[in-house]
Amino acid sequence: MDPAVAARLKRNAAGLVCAVAQRHGTGEVLMVAWMDDEALHRTLTTRRATYFSRSRQRLWVKGETSGHTQYVHEVRLDCDGDTVLLVVDQEGAACHTGAATCFDEDVLLS
Repeated sequence: MDPAVAARLKRNAAGLVCAVAQRHGTGEVLMVAWMDDEALHRTLTTRRATYFSRSRQRLWVKGETSGHTQYVHEVRLDCDGDTVLLVVDQEGAACHTGAATCFDEDVLLS
């Protein structure tokens, strides 16, 4: 990864940065996950969304088992350096529950 980008990242105590996946074309927020430096590097070089699983303590490529892949069009770093935005083409469901997005179920305020 570009050292200038790595220097701007503000990671949490576990060395992770928040990653928000947004649908290309519509701006719909699909999911939130976590990335370590290697996940971000792989995402930037392969255009396949790669995240770090906190529960499994390993990298995972979105869709590697489900087939619900994310092709990455764009990656942006927020102004504070603590969140990355992935603009993606989502194939299939984005949520592990099978929902189109991870934000389909619980509307807290409408």
